[in-house]
Amino acid sequence: MRGLEETLAEWLPQQRWFGSMNHAVTAVEVRAREVLKDTGELRVEHLLVAVRLVRAPTQIFQVPLAFRAQSRPELAAAALNNQEPLAPDGLIACDGLRDPAAIAVLADALATGLSAGGLRFRTESGAELPAGMAGRALSVEQSNTSVVLGEKLLLKVFRRVSPGLNPDLELHRALAAAGCSSIAPVRGWLECTVDGERTTLAMAQDYAANSADGWRMALTSVRDLFAEADLYADEVGTDFADEAHRMGAAVAEVHAALASQLGTVEPPSADSPDSPVQGMLQRLAEATAMIPALAEFSAPAREVFLAAAWSAHPPTMQRVHGDLHLGQLLRTPTQWLLIDFEGEPAKSLTERRRPDSVLRDVAGMLRSFDYAASHQLHDADHAGPLTQLEFRAREWAQRNIAAFCDGYAEVTGTDPREHPELLRAYELDKAVYEAVYEAQNRPSWLEIPLRAIRRLTGAPPAHADAAPHTDKDPT
Repeated sequence: MRGLEETLAEWLPQQRWFGSMNHAVTAVEVRAREVLKDTGELRVEHLLVAVRLVRAPTQIFQVPLAFRAQSRPELAAAALNNQEPLAPDGLIACDGLRDPAAIAVLADALATGLSAGGLRFRTESGAELPAGMAGRALSVEQSNTSVVLGEKLLLKVFRRVSPGLNPDLELHRALAAAGCSSIAPVRGWLECTVDGERTTLAMAQDYAANSADGWRMALTSVRDLFAEADLYADEVGTDFADEAHRMGAAVAEVHAALASQLGTVEPPSADSPDSPVQGMLQRLAEATAMIPALAEFSAPAREVFLAAAWSAHPPTMQRVHGDLHLGQLLRTPTQWLLIDFEGEPAKSLTERRRPDSVLRDVAGMLRSFDYAASHQLHDADHAGPLTQLEFRAREWAQRNIAAFCDGYAEVTGTDPREHPELLRAYELDKAVYEAVYEAQNRPSWLEIPLRAIRRLTGAPPAHADAAPHTDKDPT
């Protein structure tokens, strides 16, 4: 009969949210273990485990677990050890965030403000959470696990734990204090102390029922455009420009609220190690060493970044979303909401909480529009020449980028396109980040960011890029 730590060492790397698949696990140590409820038939525990990795720093994960004496067929997929008992007590363990009974225990702990050992369940001032909320885990899972409670709240559990205040909780609370309407308000959270720091483990906010994410809506628009060979983007029934305009307004509202609550700072000098451009140059060098195809763009990319470093009148810096793209916006029946303010998961908590230009978020959206338009070229079933689809894709992206920037400018009075050198640099930096991601995870998609890098650096196209003949002037 195997022990819990040995079992976790095998189970953790199989989870999508683990995020360290390229580094073998050498050992798992349970750092903290709190019992939230024990009825005899069900024991629910909350664990913090330290995972030691080959050629990587030790990482901490939180793992809520449900223990039972008997196996449950409906929980087989969530079992840690093929529903075999674990030493020393002979109980069967499964992921507590996939077990409705264990989720209900977490929901009641949040509603009642339970404190268990070092764990502290907190509620926002004035928030009243009902007891007895049933829960279900969402199937979409990245670096976190999200659970719907009572169809009223969305509980996001941060699987990988970084000591300190999570930006997702911090920024949501700041935006709520500013009266920002483009977010789902926070109602509660879970915290503990890790390495002497108050640390966020989870947060609960209003659940945006009947919503659709921007990425899926954009893909539908592009798909319909490809199907209508004789129509332009503004002639297709699912034209996305009005939604892109509303997105721009929502992002602008969020930026204005963050600036009002958390302030702004002057940008560091161009040669300062804290300058955003210095980070861009470093990421470019690291990416080029990793991806041979980037070598031809290295010199012109450096020129783009250096031009941005010395651009006149750079905008002030402030707290921003940090990882904004179409998938981070939800369309409810009435409006767009921004979600997931954690920032890029690969960055440290300190880096994610550092002020940056609002152009970081704008560039993320520009790249996301381009991605939505371009990635379907790989899967398109189209009898005509590929250049026809490429023209349509670029037309769609440019139309929605313009609409997004127009919507942003209407709210703030400042058009992101007024800083072309800096916006171009942020967009190029994001494309370099995408190239690294695709090279590591989806090599067949690497050409998508490479095409953007080629365009942003002014490098010659890989093939003839002329627009197909049409009866309508593409300008």
